[in-house]
Amino acid sequence: MGACFSTRAKVLSSSREGSGNSSSDTSPKKRSSKSSNNPGSFAAKRMLSLPAASDRTSPTLRAFSFADLKAATRNFRSESLLGEGGFGCVYKGFINEQTYLPARPRQGMPVAVKKLNLDGLQGHKEWLTEVHFLGALHHPNLVKLIGFCAEDDHRLLVYEFMQRGSLENHLFRNRLKIAIDAARGLAFLHDAEQPVIYRDFKASNILLDSYYNAKLSDFGLAKDGPTGENTHVSTRVMGTQGYAAPEYVATGHLTAKNDVYSFGVVLLEILTGLKAFDKSRPLAQQSLVEWTKPYLSDRNRVLLIVDKRIQGQYSQREVQRAADIAQCCLCPDAKYRPTMRDVLRSLETVLFSDDLSMNGDGNTERESSNRQHNSGT
Repeated sequence: MGACFSTRAKVLSSSREGSGNSSSDTSPKKRSSKSSNNPGSFAAKRMLSLPAASDRTSPTLRAFSFADLKAATRNFRSESLLGEGGFGCVYKGFINEQTYLPARPRQGMPVAVKKLNLDGLQGHKEWLTEVHFLGALHHPNLVKLIGFCAEDDHRLLVYEFMQRGSLENHLFRNRLKIAIDAARGLAFLHDAEQPVIYRDFKASNILLDSYYNAKLSDFGLAKDGPTGENTHVSTRVMGTQGYAAPEYVATGHLTAKNDVYSFGVVLLEILTGLKAFDKSRPLAQQSLVEWTKPYLSDRNRVLLIVDKRIQGQYSQREVQRAADIAQCCLCPDAKYRPTMRDVLRSLETVLFSDDLSMNGDGNTERESSNRQHNSGT
């Protein structure tokens, strides 16, 4: 693609942490431990009727009892476990589609139940954040939050069940289509009337339904962006190692361009089949971004880093264009990174352009057919 996209700085807002337009870091506003950290606090109890602080939260969210979710997941037994992360464990459960009461396995609607680990990396604040954002934001490429449980010290979230799991272990064209869906979800967040910075975009947070439609999940670290003339939100650095933009790690200044950088990292994972950061790799290859830098701009060398499991499923041009987009997203200077809307348009041209169906000799099928016709074969 040559030069990176023209940049249209999209500044976002935050009502919960400091925002500013200077280089000085504004300390996050401190919250009373009584209202945000104590599960039995008045603020936590008000969540059962949805907190007034989140005036944009959907009133349609269902308040589940802990007993019902315990029954729906068969007592959170290990056979129901779908995965686990910083928030806690995610279990598969079944509920009646009309009454939302527990149902027998395969006789009700499958749901994913995320159960907060009180000793984990995230807590009530992140749980509350996820209810606020996913209770208000509705888009085909965002996972649907069905309801929540805030009973005693129990904190759970109930989502639609994503049958195909996460982005990993899918074919190249499927991966590219999934990336487009994810880009569409991020663009929706960034372009919303009250824009949102996702802050924890990574492959494992992209979930797939039975039709391989991708949806963003896990909004526990999401933030409103800066308003007015403010250019960033100053916040404690959060996220997953290997995905955060360098300027955010260095200063705590958060903008939508942090999500763009993270998206570039995921594009690299799609191309290489490797994790963003892996201590088991040789030291020079532990950071996927640093290791692949010399390859991305070289039309021939870029093929050396492509996932061997998807060989033969792509054209050289297709890979190069995807690598170009990743390189622009990973630009060290945030102001030269594209917007997610620009990224979305560019990815769509890669997937849907007419000349991407390639034969074995590196030419498009259309070119090969024309050459055969002209030679009389």
